[in-house]
Amino acid sequence: MQFTIGLMSGTSLDGVDGVVLQLPKVEAAPAAQAVPVPQHAAQVAASPLRVLGHAHRPFPAALRTELAALNQAGVDEIHRTHLAAVQLSTLYAEVVADLLQATGLQAAQIAAIGAHGQTVRHRPDCGYTVQINAPALLAERCGIAVVADFRSRDMAAGGQGAPLVPAFHRAVFWQPEEALAVLNLGGIANLTLIDTEGHTTGFDSGPANALLDAWALRHLGLDYDANGTWAAGGAVLPGLLQALLADAHFQAAPPKSTGRDHFQLQWLEQAMHAAPMAEHAAAPRDVQATLAELTAQSAAQALHRHLPAAKTLLVCGGGAFNADLMRRLRARLPGVDVLASSTRGLPPQQVEAAAFAWLAAQTLAGLPGNVPEVTGARGLRVLGAIYPA
Repeated sequence: MQFTIGLMSGTSLDGVDGVVLQLPKVEAAPAAQAVPVPQHAAQVAASPLRVLGHAHRPFPAALRTELAALNQAGVDEIHRTHLAAVQLSTLYAEVVADLLQATGLQAAQIAAIGAHGQTVRHRPDCGYTVQINAPALLAERCGIAVVADFRSRDMAAGGQGAPLVPAFHRAVFWQPEEALAVLNLGGIANLTLIDTEGHTTGFDSGPANALLDAWALRHLGLDYDANGTWAAGGAVLPGLLQALLADAHFQAAPPKSTGRDHFQLQWLEQAMHAAPMAEHAAAPRDVQATLAELTAQSAAQALHRHLPAAKTLLVCGGGAFNADLMRRLRARLPGVDVLASSTRGLPPQQVEAAAFAWLAAQTLAGLPGNVPEVTGARGLRVLGAIYPA
């Protein structure tokens, strides 16, 4: 067995989640291996795996504000980006220390830290993606090897560089002869689809907490709408909903991925101007309800379109704790069991961090971490760069 740590700070900007993952030691791939492997039979670190510890640290308010601002063009971006990277990696190191203390493990027992970094630009249409990180600094502070920069190799191979969690979802959640969907509701919603033979696809279905949280901050002064209570009391605005759904992302065929640099408040405001005049003076609460409905409807439509045989939808990420969002998903998906990922043994707030702990193990063994059918890459690729302890 081996231990890896996964760190994830997602587009919801709520902070850093970290896990210690215990998993079978993955045998390294032969250096000269060149035989193509079908994606559904790709060499992966198979279950059983177990999360030994979970830690969370919220972003300090100033860092959260800066990370949100860096999603848009601004003054002195290069300097600000690197300052933010140092602050972020300092927070990462604190989460690692929390995990070691909680589990009683020593740094020398950890094979690697998988640190995704903070996405501030994702432009596969332009051939690049940017995750703020300082992995060398993290390796120095923790005394543990760090695997980072997971997206760029897939993108270099013609892929979108995201989403990268579907291979992990298949490894830990899928059961033979089951048509299964997994929906991660972070800042952006991404959907994994696995058919009865294990063939895996996936893509970003649309916005999730990024817009909901931004609207709640503007009108309530709160970081998020707890449990979706505010949205639950609003009325969906049909004209605005249709204006939002008219965005090209929803009609585009996979592979597709997106981020906060597309789905942000300016995008929402443009759609509000395109909505019927009668809705221009709508109450902010009704807009929040409409945004929640957008997340649920876009995910449900994608599931119906690409895996209509699915009978189970596992939900992870912060949105799994939003009772209003879960209710809307169930209403849009009659006949589908909409369940939190904890029903399959992994709590929603741990899934993405665990995925990057798993991906780090793949990288150390020289095994692929992407699914070409998901990202559009030319083939399987070993992801990430290793910064030794």
